[in-house]
Amino acid sequence: MRPVFLVCGILTAGLGVTMLVPALVDFGAGNDDWMVFLAASAFTTLVGLVLFLATNGAPRTLSTRQAMLMTVLSWLFLVTFGAIPFLWSGAVPSYTDAFFESMSGLTTTGSTVITGLDNAPLGILFWRALLQWLGGLGIIVMSVAVLPMLQIGGMQLFKAEAFDTPEKILPRAAQISGSLTLVYVILTAACMLAFMATGMGEFDAIAHSFSTVATGGFSTHDNSLGHFENGAVHWVAIFFMIAGCLPFLMMVHMLRGQFMPMIKNSQVQVFIALLVVFSIYGWFLAHFAGHETKLASLRVGAFNVTSIMTGTGFAIDDYGTWGAESVAFFFSIMFIGGCAGSTSCGIKIFRFQVLFADVTHQIRQTAYPNGVFIKRFNGRPLEDRISAAVMSFFFVFAAAFVLLSVLLQLTGLDFITAISGAGTALSNVGPGLGNTIGPSGTFKELNDPAKWLLSAGMLLGRLELFTVLVLLLPRFWRD
Repeated sequence: MRPVFLVCGILTAGLGVTMLVPALVDFGAGNDDWMVFLAASAFTTLVGLVLFLATNGAPRTLSTRQAMLMTVLSWLFLVTFGAIPFLWSGAVPSYTDAFFESMSGLTTTGSTVITGLDNAPLGILFWRALLQWLGGLGIIVMSVAVLPMLQIGGMQLFKAEAFDTPEKILPRAAQISGSLTLVYVILTAACMLAFMATGMGEFDAIAHSFSTVATGGFSTHDNSLGHFENGAVHWVAIFFMIAGCLPFLMMVHMLRGQFMPMIKNSQVQVFIALLVVFSIYGWFLAHFAGHETKLASLRVGAFNVTSIMTGTGFAIDDYGTWGAESVAFFFSIMFIGGCAGSTSCGIKIFRFQVLFADVTHQIRQTAYPNGVFIKRFNGRPLEDRISAAVMSFFFVFAAAFVLLSVLLQLTGLDFITAISGAGTALSNVGPGLGNTIGPSGTFKELNDPAKWLLSAGMLLGRLELFTVLVLLLPRFWRD
C-alpha cells in the first residue's frame, strides 16, 4: 500500500496548493472567503505532506494491481478534500452536497446542487471551474497512460509504443504528461481568448474556458451559457467542446506539424460524422420548437447536441420542452461520448466501432460459413480479446445503469428523474430530464441517499467501470 499512498499524498498536497488560486481571486475581489480557501489549502496540503513523508522511500513503480487501486483512491482523496471549500464557505449546507459538487467537478460531469450562481463569490465559482479543468487533465493522462495498461474495456487499443511493461506505468506516464499538458493549456488559452473576443468578460471567459475544454459544463451563471444572448459565444463553445472530445495524442502530433494522423483516424471521422447528422436532426427539433430563424434553430440545435453528446452539459435552451421525440433523442445521445484519449465521457466512439465490426463480422460469417473474414479497427486487425473486453463493457455499463436506476427509484425519485439521473451520472453529462434535474434545474432538491448514489455513479463512469468494480473482487486483495 505504500506506493499507492505515496501517490495519493503527492496529489492531495498538489490539490491543497491549487486552493491558493481561488483564495487570491477572493482576496482580489475583497471577499472574506479567501480565508476559507487559505485554511482549506493548509489543511489539505498538510494531510498530503504527512502521507508523502510517511510513505517516502516506497518503490516508485506500480504493478497493475497497485495502479488500479491508486487510480480509484487518488480520485476519492481529491474529491474528499476538494469538497472542503464548498462546505466551509457555506456555499452548500452539508458535506453530502459538498462531496457531490466536488465529485461532479473532478469527474467533469457538471451536475450541480448550487443555486444563485450569478451572485456567488468569485472564489467558489473559480474553484468549481478549476476542479473541472484539473479533472479533465487528469482523465486525459489516465486514459492515455494508465487505462490502456490495465486493459480496461478495450482501452488497450490505444496502448502507445513502449507501454508493453505493465509493471512500470508511472515512468511512462511522466514522459507523456508534459506533452499532453502543453496541448491542454494551449487549447484552454485559445478558448479563453476566443470567448473574450466575443465580448465575454475576463473572469467569465477564464471560468468557461476551463469547463469547456474539459467538457465539464460548470458555468458562472444559473442560466449557463444561455445567460449570454450572443450567438458568437455559443459557436465558440461548440468548437472547443468538439476540440475537447478529440484524441489529445493526435493533437500532440499536430503540434509537430503532423496533421494526417488526426485526419485519417477512423474514430475522429465517425465522431464528426455522427455529430453532423445529429446536429441536423437537432436543427429540425429546434425549428419546430419555435425558434424564429433558421440560423437560430441551427445554433440552438447544434449547441444542445454537441453539449449532450460530448458530455459537457452546457445549456442555452431547455430541450425537454421541445416534445417527447426530443426527450428520447437527447436521452439516447447522452451515452455516446467522444473519442478515447480525450476529456469526454460516455461509452466512447471506438466501442461502437468495435461493436459494429463484430456484428458485421458475425453476419458475414453466418452468410458464408467457409469464408475467412478479418475484423478491423482503424485499418488494423481487431483481436478477439479486445472485442471481448468491449462487449463486456457494454454489458457491465447496461447492468450498472439498470441497477443505479432502480436504486434511485428506491430513494423516492420518480421514473424519469431516476433513469435520466443514472444515465447522466454514468455518462458524466450533467443535466438529466424532467423539471427537477433537467437543463433548467439542479440536483439540489434530491435526497441525500440519491446524491451519494449519483456520486458513486459519476466515479464509476469516469473511471471506465472496471477500474472500480475489480476492487470488489476478493481475489484482487489476495497475494
